[in-house]
Amino acid sequence: MKRTVCVILALLLCVGMLAGCGGSSGAAKTEEPAAAAPADAGPVEVNVTVWGPQEDQSDDNGKWLQTQCEAFAAAHPEWKINFTYGVCSEGDAKTNIGTDPSAGADVYLFANDQIPDLIKAGGIAELGGVTVENIKKNNSETTVNTVTYEGSVYGVPFTGNTWFMYYDKSVFSEDDIKSLDAMLEKGKVAFPMENSWYIASFYVANGCTLFGADGGDAAAGIDFSGDKAVAVTNYLVDLIANPNFSNGDVGTNADAKAFFSGTWDYQKALDAYGDNLGIAASPSFTINGELKQMKAFAGSKAVGVNPATALYKEHPEIAVALAAYLGGTDAQKAHYEQRNIIPTDNNITVSDALAQAQMDTMSYASIVQPLQANMGLYWGPAESMGKEIVAGAVTHDNAAEKTETMNTSMNTSAVQ
Repeated sequence: MKRTVCVILALLLCVGMLAGCGGSSGAAKTEEPAAAAPADAGPVEVNVTVWGPQEDQSDDNGKWLQTQCEAFAAAHPEWKINFTYGVCSEGDAKTNIGTDPSAGADVYLFANDQIPDLIKAGGIAELGGVTVENIKKNNSETTVNTVTYEGSVYGVPFTGNTWFMYYDKSVFSEDDIKSLDAMLEKGKVAFPMENSWYIASFYVANGCTLFGADGGDAAAGIDFSGDKAVAVTNYLVDLIANPNFSNGDVGTNADAKAFFSGTWDYQKALDAYGDNLGIAASPSFTINGELKQMKAFAGSKAVGVNPATALYKEHPEIAVALAAYLGGTDAQKAHYEQRNIIPTDNNITVSDALAQAQMDTMSYASIVQPLQANMGLYWGPAESMGKEIVAGAVTHDNAAEKTETMNTSMNTSAVQ
């Protein structure tokens, strides 16, 4: 009995001491700090797999990918990184990552139009914090929007994908190329009217939209209706009738002194215009007495992070930091110097007209090609409109009817 009383008294004494140390009832508890890591623990060792195209890993191009990864590792002595490289083109990322994300690369290069598929497969991570702040600070709004899906950013862009104008400087002056109408008074201009990737540039210039103002509103659908769209159709009817205008490019119209395409047709332009080759963003055109800037569709290539891998689950900060580095200013500059991959980073000064034209286009003469399931409804009706205009089947008399038919088709059988 005495022993029992003593135990009870001892317990009461301990409770009283704890109450005195702990403060009043309901006060927040102070957790015991975790033991500090030993000073000689050394860097955290991790294995990181990175995928990119063969061209970025070849000796001929200075092993851009390997060089940048090693530079990243050198800048982070707190991590001991063992790199493994795999060959995967940007266009194949969604297939190779999507098959089994957990077996895919930790960080990889991809084309932006694959974002919805990569999200669906669980193979791409949403970015945030300072990474997104820097993406927005270093790139144009259009470029940022190419890697934004439903309000979230899913990649670090490093180059654009769009089209612009090649022209003969002996025919058109620096002032001429600001206005399509002025150019048509000086020489023949070719434009791929039957190609739906191009013809949209006239309609969106006059206020037509695809899934809202920034392409992110699926419920808004495609709005190529009303007076704004009919006015463009009428303009294009007149354009195709102009003797100084032709459908196609310089390859199909050898006498064309200007045509519209992207970086892939640089050699064709150089062969056509030689030392007189000029390159610039698309011009404005006049509709109902107002200047309207042509706006090309734009996309990008970017660096993505795979959330399904062991590295991301244990050290997401390493994967995200590497992606940010590979799409950052220094890496883009090296990409441009080694492979002529035109940067999106507005901190980089480019040295040639081709790069400047693409960067200018991404900055002010383009809209993002929407990442929407119903975007597939746009292409066929737009192509049909272009072909009918070229064939003369669209006239001022039926322009309104043809335009509304196009708009209806673009919004029919939509994916719910």
